Order: sequence, then C-alpha cells, then structure tokens
Amino acid sequence: MPDDAKEGLRQAALDYHQFPKPGKLEIRATKPLANGRDLARAYSPGVAEACLEIKADPSVARDYTARGNLVAVVSNGTAVLGLGNIGGLASKPVMEGKAVLFKKFANIDCFDIELNEPDPEKLAEIVCALEPTFGAINLEDIKAPDCFIVEKLCRERMNIPVFHDDQHGTAIVVGAAATNALRVAGKKFEDIKIVSTGGGAAGIACLNMLLKLGVKRENVWLCDIEGLVYRGREKDMTPQKAEYAQGTTPATLDDVIAGADLFLGLSGPGVLKPDMVAKMADRPIIFALANPTPEIAPEEARKVNPQAIIATGRSDFPNQVNNVLCFPFIFRGALDVGATDINDEMKIACVEGIAALARATTSAEAAAAYKGEQLTFGADYLIPKPFDPRLMGVVASAVAGAACETGVATRPITDMKAYKANLDSSVFKSAMIMRPVFDAARTSARRIVFAEGEDERVLRASQAIMEETTDTPILIGRPEVIELRCERAGLNIRPGVDFSIVNPENDPRYRDYWGTYHELMARKGVTPDLAKAIMRTNTTAIGAVMVHRDEADSLICGTFGQFLWHLNYVCQILGTDEYHPVAALSLMILEDGPLFLADTQVHPEPTPEQIAETVIGAARHVRRFGVEPKIALCSHSQFGNLDSDSGRRMRAAMEILDSRPRDFAYEGEMHIDAALDVELRNRVFPGAHLDGAANTLIFANTDAASGVRNILKMKGGGLEVGPILMGMGNRCHIVTPSITARGLLNMSAVAGTPVTHYG
Repeated sequence: MPDDAKEGLRQAALDYHQFPKPGKLEIRATKPLANGRDLARAYSPGVAEACLEIKADPSVARDYTARGNLVAVVSNGTAVLGLGNIGGLASKPVMEGKAVLFKKFANIDCFDIELNEPDPEKLAEIVCALEPTFGAINLEDIKAPDCFIVEKLCRERMNIPVFHDDQHGTAIVVGAAATNALRVAGKKFEDIKIVSTGGGAAGIACLNMLLKLGVKRENVWLCDIEGLVYRGREKDMTPQKAEYAQGTTPATLDDVIAGADLFLGLSGPGVLKPDMVAKMADRPIIFALANPTPEIAPEEARKVNPQAIIATGRSDFPNQVNNVLCFPFIFRGALDVGATDINDEMKIACVEGIAALARATTSAEAAAAYKGEQLTFGADYLIPKPFDPRLMGVVASAVAGAACETGVATRPITDMKAYKANLDSSVFKSAMIMRPVFDAARTSARRIVFAEGEDERVLRASQAIMEETTDTPILIGRPEVIELRCERAGLNIRPGVDFSIVNPENDPRYRDYWGTYHELMARKGVTPDLAKAIMRTNTTAIGAVMVHRDEADSLICGTFGQFLWHLNYVCQILGTDEYHPVAALSLMILEDGPLFLADTQVHPEPTPEQIAETVIGAARHVRRFGVEPKIALCSHSQFGNLDSDSGRRMRAAMEILDSRPRDFAYEGEMHIDAALDVELRNRVFPGAHLDGAANTLIFANTDAASGVRNILKMKGGGLEVGPILMGMGNRCHIVTPSITARGLLNMSAVAGTPVTHYG
C-alpha cells in the first residue's frame, strides 16, 4: 500500500476516535431525572429502599441495579493485539472498542478498566474486589503465562463468570471453524495430525479446545520460536507448553509438518513456508491467524495446494477467525441465567452453535452487510460473519441451555424456545410486534405470488417463508435466472422443487392469462394484442390475474417501480365495489414502540369520506398486531383554529366518524405533537376523546404521511413494516423499492393471514 494511502487510513482512524466526541463510549441514564420527585427516588431518600432490599437478599441486585447486565473488560495492557506490552493507558482504545462490541452485538453494558499492575496475583486481587459491581468479568490482553494465573485465581474466588477472551474466545471460534473445515475436507477430529505454532495463551487454549472436540493429544505437535516443544526442553518453557511435549529431541517446524492435516498458527508472519505446505496431508487445513500478517498468505498456500482450506485473522480474506463471533453471545447467555461460571460445556455449546449457523442458509442481513461476498457454506465460508443477526439467538440460547443443564445457572430458563424468540426480537426489531401476525398466518396455508421473483430479496424471503410459515411462495420470473441467483446467494431452495414458477417468456398458462386480462379490460381499450404484450412483460398484472383466477391467494409486488403504477394494474384486475384501495398503512417500529401512519401512498388529497374510511381500516389493521388503536387525525389546523383545506377535510371526516358508534379511540384534527404529547393536548384541548399518546397518525395528504415515514426511517432509526394496502381483502400488497428481505417476509405474513382474522 502506498505511503500516502497508509497515512490516510491512519488519520481516518484517529479522526474516528476523536470526533465528534473523544472516545467510543458514554454513560446514559435509564430513568428520567426531570424533577424533584425523580431526584428523591433516584437518590436520597428513595434509593435507601433498594439498598435495604439488596442487603436482605443479594440476588435482587439484578432487579434494582444494572449489575445483571454489566461486564468489566479488564486489562493491564501487557499483550495488546499485535502491539505487545504498551501498558494500561495505551490499551484503553482497545478496551473501549471491546465494550462497544458488547453493546452493539449483545446489548450488554460494559465498563473498560485498565490497571497499572504487572503482578498477576495482585492483579487478580484487584479484579476479585470488583465483584459487587459486575455481573461478569472479561479479561483481556494480559500476557502469558500471567493470564493463566489471573484467570485461575479469579475463577476460584469469584462467584460470577470470568472469561479470558484471548484464550477461550479464540479457541471457541477456532473450534467452530475446525469443525466445519473437517466436514468440508471429509476428515474427523480423532484422526487428524495437528501442528501448531503458538505457545501463548490463545494457542494453548485452542489446542485444549481441539482436544475436547476429539483430537488425540499424541497427534498434536507444538512449536514455538525455539522449535518443537519436547520433553526435557528447558528454554522458554511453561507448564502449559509442557503438556504438549512430543519426543525428547529438538526439531523444527519443517521437521514435523509432514502429513499434518491441520496447521494452527498463532505466532508471526511468514512462519509457514510454501514448501512446508507441500509436505502436508491431502486437502490440508491451514489456520494462519497471526495479525496483521499471517503465517502464510492464502494465495501462496493455494499456489502449492489449490485444495487447501484456509482461515486467517484478517477481514479481507475469507474465514476470518474473529472473537466477536463468540464473546458477546457467551456472556449474553451466561448473564441471562445468572451463571456462576463459564464451563467447558458452555464453550462447546458455543462452538456447535457457531458452526451450525455457518452451515445454515445465509441470512439476508449478513448478505447485505457483506455485499459481493460468496456466503455459501464451503471452503471459503466456514464460520458466519459477525453481522449475522442470528448469532444472538442461536449462540446465546445454546450457552444458556448448557449452563442450565450443568447446574451453574442460578436463574434457570424453563422455556428455551421463548427465550430464543426473545433474543431474536432484540435483534430483529420487527420480531415482537410481528408475532401475532405470524401466529395468525400459521393457521392456514396461503399461496403468495411475488411479482418480482428474480429479485434476491424475494428469493431470500421465499426461503424464510418456507422455513417459518406454512405459506407457499409462487415466483414470477425466468427459471434459469432464479436458479442461478439462488445458487449465488447460497440458498438451498430450487425452482420447480421447493416452489413453483410462472415464466413470462414461456408458460403453458399464457393463453389463459391474456384471455382473462382481455376479458376484464376489453371495454377499457385493451385489444387482444395489448393483452398478450402485457401478459408477457408486466409481472404485476400476471400476479393479479393469478389471484383473480384463484391460482394464488395474495400478490406482493413493488420491489421496483412506482407504487401508483403497480396500483393501477391491481385495481384493473382485482378492484370491485367490495374490494377497492382504501389507503396504505405503514407500521414504523421505533425505539419507544410502534407508530402507524396513513395514508402514505394511495390518495394524494383524500376526501373526508376517504379519510374516514382510512381511519376505520387503520383501526382494524392495527389490531392485527395486538395493539389497541389510538388514532389521531393530523393537520396543520388544531381543533378548528385554522380554516385551511386540510383542517376542513379532517373536521368533515370527524363528523362522518362521529355519525355512528365506533369501537376504537380517535380524535382530531390536531398537530402531531399534540397527538403524541398528552400534557400538551390537555393544555390546548382539555377533555379530548383520546387517552394517552396516539399510536396511529392519519394525514390529510400523502406528502405529509410519506414525509413523516421517510424521516422516521432515515433519521429516527425506524423500521418499516408495510405499506399494507387496506381495502383489498388482503389479496394484494404493494411494497416499496427500499424494502429488505426481512421486510418481504413480514409482508408475506401480513398477506398470509386469512381475512377472517381481521375483518
């Protein structure tokens, strides 16, 4: 890399740490402190009540303080990354980064604690004294063999989990990668020969883990800077290395590498030479994990043996062995069950969970985060990517289950399925509120046709539909294109086997479809030739015809193109006096709960009758999500204070709604802040017919509704479910081009719900 490019990267990293605020962490309060009453509860005298409860029963500290979700990352800075002994203060950016990863990946709060204490026994004493503050301890970047001493003493004296991530985190991820590498190579743990270059904490822990997974100790050859670790060697020896001594005479790495099935490198750059790779067994597995420069570059190893299966510690090569695949989730599971230790069974459960996830279909979220990479299980995809959101549910629940089974859990979980669902809902923001919709969708098997069946998001959603629901996807598209894209995306579904296809270019139903469309549109200017052309090129029209002919129950379209363009064809084919588009309802999932918005798409300037119909439809659909509707009709006018067009239409809509009893709460017309702020509303309009904050906002035009929707998405971190096309009897939903694969899965659940479930 050129020097100016290196300097640019260096400065970018420094700027990242310095701006807009120094460091990577801050502390935020979880309770309001807005007035004297709050102060009296947060501090004196109210705080005494919590103190006395904990004094009477120490276990309730989890209920009244943050301790149950608080981890300490502790280091003395004696072995930091590839930087060596740089001391506690210089290690702080690394420890802050570790704390950020805990929060980002597992929502665990974390303090980084850097200590100027090189003596391992004194360091252990300090850590043990921290037990009242924390629910668990993560030891980090402490040199070997001191790290073994510190961890041993802390585990013996403390009644909370103590985990040295450099050892066990690395070992767990190596164990998962090795499990899958052997599967790809067609080998077994008990049969392989391992040669390792790494006598430090991580290297020894990896070997210990591989023994637990079935490797025989006599098949392990450990080398370090002094060569082979053998019995009787005195130079640079530790008790941990001595456990792996082989033979009684000196030897080099080159002497022992012949026939090795697995090379495990946790040493330094260039240690493994190409001619050594040539001596290894068939289909060798090479874990060159030294950072930033591995023991051998992947391209050099593959020149010698193209069949080599390779992992490194770098993100720019396939199979990065990264501890972030492990430590956030093993701590999540341990904390949630109140574990007193992280034992071998919990670590092995973590190994198995990570390995199994790599063998499963890649998640859409991981595919989006690593666009362009091939994420299909095999030699170049042995372990999942860190941004795979399924890691939380799979790994943490496996760890929690192992803790319960082995008796180290002080708060055992009885319903592990519900626990995993709860973990998933913390990662997939839509999971919790979508649960009643998915439950309702499972009561019947509906046929859902996707107009844009070649889109990768649709393909991923289709696989998820088959895994998570009883619905049957039907895809419109060219079979060869769909098959190729399924393969490229690492999906194990195939057209004609797992789902059916309508091929616009060549389908035996083509004559029936264009005939049906022509029959519907003959008196609206559509000739037979035009009907034929539309049924060859317009996949939305094809899907709508399928629903009309009862060959599908619901159509989902709109992953590209303009909403009203799709709506035009949907109305042509599926519109009737009974079924007509009322409005588009978008559910925005925000940090403080759901907020429904309408009409975001259908009527640019709705009439009072259309607004009233939108309100009634919204109330019905909001209940599908298990939410009791509280609807505000929003306008620039507030309770009659402006004679504006939107105000007049909203007041007229209120009159229509008031003309007969309604079984839901609504009020208007009002500003958005009055809809969401009860105190403000009570000041400007005491006695309003709405209790609490509104959860559904109805707007007087699509510009306002769509604008709020997009602001909440882009600046408010809102996740959209929708748009839900109301009024069409659940026979069609038109999404927008920004929708994700998970968004399509959510919409398929909405479409998969029988109409009887929501009226």
